[in-house]
Amino acid sequence: MAEASPEAAEWVDSSLEQRLQAFRAALPASTRLLAVSKGHPAEQVRQAAALGQRSFGESRLQEAIAKQEALADLPDLDWHFIGRLQANKARAVLRRFGTIHSVDSLELAWRLQRIAAEEGLAPGILLQVKFRPDPAKTGFDPAEVRALGVDLGRLQPLRCLGLMTIAPFGLTPGARLELFRDCRALADDLGLHDCSMGMSGDWREAVTAGSTWVRLGSVLFGSRPIQP
Repeated sequence: MAEASPEAAEWVDSSLEQRLQAFRAALPASTRLLAVSKGHPAEQVRQAAALGQRSFGESRLQEAIAKQEALADLPDLDWHFIGRLQANKARAVLRRFGTIHSVDSLELAWRLQRIAAEEGLAPGILLQVKFRPDPAKTGFDPAEVRALGVDLGRLQPLRCLGLMTIAPFGLTPGARLELFRDCRALADDLGLHDCSMGMSGDWREAVTAGSTWVRLGSVLFGSRPIQP
């Protein structure tokens, strides 16, 4: 079977299998693929799982719960929460997801730490950092994260794996690359391994900068049939 290139991943006549093969071939061994399944039905997740994909990203709790229940016969799926996390949903998210990419404030981090301890859970978290002004996004200021660095161990039983960032709309490829390099440098300074950065439109720059997780949705699954 001929493989589709990542540039052609949105071709309507390319299959999910071809798209997965293309990205697996394009990504270095140090970068993992997080298939963003939000807005897509459970059967597409099942199809991707049958093709060897195990890590999936969701951002809407109720949609994710329904999907997880429909896929309960696949217990080895690795669920990541990637959306903005409301404080009142923290406990439910902790119970359902092994990794949270969107811890965007110290207040939320401490809330998650307290609830995780109560629940006997040890999820992985990534701190969402805003490296450029962007009114559409939340996140830590880089200086705030740097100051917090020495106290990251106090977040146990949470396991702080690394940082997450999203490039603002409108940046040039060069500007996105610089932003992602800033994220990688801060993670390295803090001794953190993971950088969750890069989506369907900017994954190449993120990989060049040292991303360990790229979050790909539309280029894998197509347009989203499930609306919020």
